Amino acid sequence: MSIFGWLILGLIAGFIASKIVSNQGQGFFLNIGLGILGSVVGGYLFHFFGASAVTGLNIYSMFVAVVGAVVTLVAYHALFGRNAS
Repeated sequence: MSIFGWLILGLIAGFIASKIVSNQGQGFFLNIGLGILGSVVGGYLFHFFGASAVTGLNIYSMFVAVVGAVVTLVAYHALFGRNAS
């Protein structure tokens, strides 16, 4: 997957995860960063439990990335507090 594809996937996954966890976005760059990190975390978690990881720019990969981004965002809030931005 290209860098542009990772950025798009990360932005969308980070935005969706931000809305799920705290009902507000974290900001453009933090959403991208958390989304990309979340896709890596989600890929690792899904691979660890025997499922496929991120396979490209598709719905399944978006699901994996959002699950990972939610996990990453919950950890982010636990470490830096609810009002960290």
